[in-house]
Parts: sequence; structure tokens; C-alpha cells
Amino acid sequence: MATDISFVEYVVETAGLGSRLTYKKLFGEFALYLDGKVVAFACDNSVFIKPSKAVTALAPDLPQGPPYPGAKDYPIADELLDDPAALRRLIVDTAELMPPPKEKKPKRTTTAG
Repeated sequence: MATDISFVEYVVETAGLGSRLTYKKLFGEFALYLDGKVVAFACDNSVFIKPSKAVTALAPDLPQGPPYPGAKDYPIADELLDDPAALRRLIVDTAELMPPPKEKKPKRTTTAG
């Protein structure tokens, strides 16, 4: 089941991070980015936070599950949608632990000779 765009928009709005939190469609689901860093996935209308020490410290009791078949388990943060401050803190702290986004290489162009 694909994630509804309205669910992703709700997650972004609930987190209250303004334009810092963005999303992009990815294989029929969505990746969520804070300041350009992937921090979560929205799959099957659930929020899967990237595993990190932030989850261990702030929300160790979140249920775990794979965001898509064959994936490793990720913490499922759906219950934090009822606690925007906790969701925001988890997203921000997770982003702080993620590596910076890789620079995109310029596309090669060929010229006809």
C-alpha cells in the first residue's frame, strides 16, 4: 500500500519544522529530509525513523518494523504524531547524527562532433 501524500503533509506539519523538513517520493513511498539529511521514511502511512542513538535516548520503546519488504527494522514513530514536541526533537536529534548529504556530481554531457 502506498503512502498518501496527505499523510506525509500531516507528518511534516505536525513536526513543526517549517521549510527545514522536506520530502521526496521514493519508490512509491517517501523519504523525509531535515536540512538535506534523510531522517525518516513514510511507508504504508507510518513514520519510520532512521535508527540512531537519538532513538535510543529519546524514544527507546518505539515499536520496530521494516518500512518495506526485505528491509531491516526501523523504529516506528506513529505514536509521536500525538506529541509534536517529541517528534520534532527526535527528528532534529536524528539529523544531527546523520552524515552530511553527498555532493551531487554534475551530469556529464556529450557533444555531437
